[in-house]
Amino acid sequence: MTTKDAKPKYTMRLDMRVLQHLGIRLYSNVAAVISELVANSWDAEATQVEIKFDAENDRVVITDNGNGMTELQINQRFLTVGYEKRKAEGGKSPRFNRDFMGRKGIGKLSVLSIAEVVDVYSCCDGQKNALQIRVDDLEKAITDNVDYNPKEMPFDQSICKTGTTLVLSKLVKKRSAITVAALRKRLARRFSIIGHQGAQSVDTFNVSINNKAVDHNDRDDLRALEYVWEFGNAAIPNNAMPHLHERFLIADNKIRSHASWMVKGWFGTARKPAELDQDDAGSMKNIVVLARGRLIQESILDKLGFNRIFGSYVTGLIEADFLDTEDQDDIATSDRQRLIEDDPRVKALQEFMREALLTASDTWSTKRRTKKATDSKIEYPVLKNWVDELPEGQRAAANSMLGLIGELQLEADREDDRKNLYRSGVLAFERLRLKEAAHNLERLESLDAAQLLPLLVAQDHYESALYADIVRTRIEAIKQFQHLTDIKAKETVLQKHLFDNLWLLDAGWERVESSKAIEQRLQRDFPKDFAEALTKEEKLGRIDIKYRKSSGVHIIVELKKYERPVKIDELEIQGRKYKDAMHKLAMQDGETNPRIELVFVLGQPVKVDNNASLPADYVDKSLALMNGRVAFYDELIKSALAQYEDFLTANDKSDRIEKVLNGISDISGLSTSSTPAAITRHKSK
Repeated sequence: MTTKDAKPKYTMRLDMRVLQHLGIRLYSNVAAVISELVANSWDAEATQVEIKFDAENDRVVITDNGNGMTELQINQRFLTVGYEKRKAEGGKSPRFNRDFMGRKGIGKLSVLSIAEVVDVYSCCDGQKNALQIRVDDLEKAITDNVDYNPKEMPFDQSICKTGTTLVLSKLVKKRSAITVAALRKRLARRFSIIGHQGAQSVDTFNVSINNKAVDHNDRDDLRALEYVWEFGNAAIPNNAMPHLHERFLIADNKIRSHASWMVKGWFGTARKPAELDQDDAGSMKNIVVLARGRLIQESILDKLGFNRIFGSYVTGLIEADFLDTEDQDDIATSDRQRLIEDDPRVKALQEFMREALLTASDTWSTKRRTKKATDSKIEYPVLKNWVDELPEGQRAAANSMLGLIGELQLEADREDDRKNLYRSGVLAFERLRLKEAAHNLERLESLDAAQLLPLLVAQDHYESALYADIVRTRIEAIKQFQHLTDIKAKETVLQKHLFDNLWLLDAGWERVESSKAIEQRLQRDFPKDFAEALTKEEKLGRIDIKYRKSSGVHIIVELKKYERPVKIDELEIQGRKYKDAMHKLAMQDGETNPRIELVFVLGQPVKVDNNASLPADYVDKSLALMNGRVAFYDELIKSALAQYEDFLTANDKSDRIEKVLNGISDISGLSTSSTPAAITRHKSK
């Protein structure tokens, strides 16, 4: 408690060091600083702002033709930190009735973040004033905790003829480093009032950098747009969006909880997410929020909890003036680039935007898929023909599938894989279509030939096309064998692939089953004298023996070393023992008349005891008695290739589905060797 005229017991003081936090250390880049100066020029009712980078003298000059400042105004407004413009001057400018952007009175300090010396020139009511602020002198005053008095300078008429000019010199490199192109982009993205045309003919607002005006064309995000949604009215010039496919108007742009809170601006999607990736002006994959024509939130998208794929394509600029009004608390952070997130106005905007994006996402998915389907049919006319020939009720589903494939994001160097995806998609659609048709036929009370034949014909076409697709992959595999000349290489490749791909021996063996249990029993249950019957040379000459089963036939395949000569009696003895052992095992498993086939894969012709080669027909007849045969390394590869190529040649002349698949490949020059691994695995099943 104090008596009258007694010195107060408690006193609150503002330390000068607070300036370091409010201005000198607050702003980290030149774009944010220039934005503050552009906002000040708007408030000063300027119609033109000129920004010049003077690299030769290491300085930046910002000039406007606004109202300027008298000596009194410089001291009371510009040099007074925390000057509350809207309380002192109202919410709008006197001449053009512009909404003031300034509020906290600390933006002017931003220049001290990037320049060691700031010269200020201003003209107003015939007064010409000039002063210089030096950061080192200001920091000394802060350390001494005394008032700072900027240096008065003679007025330079060549620098400032009207309004206000700031000359920033001795730039702080790590904060002022930016290209002119990047600054243009950032200013274009941070303001909606650049290029402003007011109600009064003289009320314009233009910004230029190095004598070139900033406009919509500096917004790279606009050039990337394929679809755009605008609130209230369509305001973006068409020529600013060269790739635009469609635009939508969101007429209901009011926040439900507060009818006076309205949202303007736009958001849209690029053709590819990569078009919004980080550039020299930052990432465009965000939605910025503006109030009173300037940025107030750098990105709201990451605050919405929006995790649909749509979010990877979206960019935008939202104007929400209700976030910055005189009758409400200031919710902008000190650097005017973020908002206090728990404020009801911010939460209301976030909810409004979340709903708008969800609705737009549904529209986008449908529209984009339709467009991609159309694009695919233009690029590949065979796809259009295929869709047109489908029953009318199935065309929408087919188009949806083509659109889905078209919108898949692939790496730039894998774009050719999309052709393979179209081919696989056609096959998959035909399979589903047949299943649907069969399901519908099952529900009919009776079935006649007229109903059954179309299904059987379609099934035959589908299976033919699917088989042909498998064949293409196999021919590529066969061709790898053709160029092998080294014997060891042939042995290695055949041993690795033959037993899992018995179609190399017989094109009819499409699906073969392996049984390790039978294979182990087969070798274990050979007659005891079988091993003794083989000479040491014979044992060393055998690479491997495998068991497979196809369509009820038991298949035993033995692969001999390429260079080893084999005698006919050896094959007959081995063949009988293999067959007897297999017959015994099959009978144990309940088969009464098992079918067994033997194949010996050789590298050399079959010989007799005097090492003379036997005629092929003699060998065939000798082994046929036990349902056996021989196959030679080189011949089986040549034979398999011939079989499959003959099939493709004949098949290409007919079959509707195959023509579609061939058409896609022919247009793209596609080779099956470029088939993605996932697709290859699917085909080989």
